[in-house]
Order: sequence, then structure tokens, then C-alpha cells
Amino acid sequence: MLSLLFQNPLAFVVVMGGLIIAIGIHEAAHCFTADYLGDPTPRSLGRTTLNPLAHLDPLGTLVIVVTGMFGWGKPAPFDPYNLAHPQRDTAIIALAGPVSNILLAIAVSLLWRVLPIPGSLTAVFLFLIRINITLALFNLIPVPPLDGSKVLAGVLNRNIPRDFENFGGGNSLLLLFLLLLPIFGGHSLASLLISPITNLFLAFLVP
Repeated sequence: MLSLLFQNPLAFVVVMGGLIIAIGIHEAAHCFTADYLGDPTPRSLGRTTLNPLAHLDPLGTLVIVVTGMFGWGKPAPFDPYNLAHPQRDTAIIALAGPVSNILLAIAVSLLWRVLPIPGSLTAVFLFLIRINITLALFNLIPVPPLDGSKVLAGVLNRNIPRDFENFGGGNSLLLLFLLLLPIFGGHSLASLLISPITNLFLAFLVP
């Protein structure tokens, strides 16, 4: 699908813009949620904004452009000591990003249903829905520093999250690399885990 999109300059611009917006909204959701839960850190650093440029991570953006499926933004800064319930609220902040991408996919689906979309842009809308669902699911994988690791730590007992995060700190890049490496018949482990669930979402969201 990516090769078809790249052959159409308009589709390429729309898709790249959609990817940047998806990442920006994902990270903005983290920051707004942390601010709402009582931590002023994101606001003090200028991260409580919908401007996607404030949330882009160079490496994460490069990965998503190259793979067309996976990637990440600049980590949302927050101080758990400013939260009323640090363990629970950290999990809520982490979950806010993937939820925002699911909601964005639903919004694109609704637009597709109510607007007269030209056939030439069908692939664009399909890709925008797919990439938001994929971003949400990829970030929910419980591997540090992805959001899923913080959500999992938030529901584990009090002694486990610290050990869990410490393990991820030294191995996160290796684990991410192994997730993205296409060593299973040309497919990555992340793709094998995510694709069936993505297709299930698409069955409901695509007109």
C-alpha cells in the first residue's frame, strides 16, 4: 500500500501529514492527561499543545516513515510525585495516547462515511485508519518504553513496577529492535501480534 501511496504526490502529502498528526495527538494526549491529573511538568515544558512539531521524536518518526506501520513520538514528560495516585495515574497517562489514536481512527471512519470521498483517496483514508489502529496497538505492547509497559506496571503490585522498568531501561532498544526485525518469513513479531487485531478493527471501521 505504501508504494501505491508514494506514486501519488497528493496521497503522499496527506498520509505523511496524517502520520505526523497521529503521533502529535498521541503524545499530546499523554501531556494533557498528566496536566489534568495535577502534574504541571508538561505545561511548563510547552508540551500541552496540539502542535505535532512539539511531540515528534526524530528516530521514532524515521521508523514510522520507513516501516509505514510502527513508530513513536517524543516521550511525554511528567513527574509521578506530582500525581495524587502515582501508580494508577501513570497507567492512565500511558493509556491516554493509544486511546487517542483509536478515537482518531473512528473520526476518520466517520468522515469517510459522510463525505463524498473520491475513489483515488480511498487508499489514503484506509491507510490513515490502519496507521492509527496500528500505532495504538503497537504502543500497548508491554515492552519498555512503550505505553503498554507503564499500563502493565500500573496494574501490577507495588513491588513489581520498579523492577520491570529497571529491566526495560537497559534493554529497551534491543527489545524494540527484535520486535521490528522482519525475521518471521518477512514479517516482524510486532506485525504478527498486531495484524489480526488491526484487521478486526478495520472490519468495523471501514465502510
